[in-house]
Amino acid sequence: MAFFIALFIVALGMIQLVSTFHTYALSLAELNGLKRQESSLIAQKRELENDIARWNDKSYVTAQARDRLGFVFPGEVAVRVAHPEAVTGNTSDSTNSSSSASQHSTLPWYSELSYAFKKADEPVARSTGSSKTSTEQNGTKSGAGSGGSSADSNGSKH
Repeated sequence: MAFFIALFIVALGMIQLVSTFHTYALSLAELNGLKRQESSLIAQKRELENDIARWNDKSYVTAQARDRLGFVFPGEVAVRVAHPEAVTGNTSDSTNSSSSASQHSTLPWYSELSYAFKKADEPVARSTGSSKTSTEQNGTKSGAGSGGSSADSNGSKH
């Protein structure tokens, strides 16, 4: 009888021990996941701080204004080459692959700004199909009624 009681106590202890180790293993796995997440967030924070530091530098802002918006200083003349392959001598095969990837950047900045204003003025489309068609009909009516472009009917200026 004492043997069975001792065996029962040992079995109960083993069950407690196994459940404790299982809880420890789960907690350790969660801790490792949180450490990985923390390290990625620290790296992301570092990148964002570097971006902030760059945008606080006047020379970086000037360079971005020149590259992205095409700004020039007073007295300078902006020269844009329509066909750079004529100047560089490269064949059109190498420029076609790069130009197809950067087709969006070929628009002038004011056209992109006008497009952004048009998109911002559009009503938010709902998930149902009927509201989307009514939005499209409203946009068609306002554009056709003004006799001009839809940008003029929205009140934006060129």
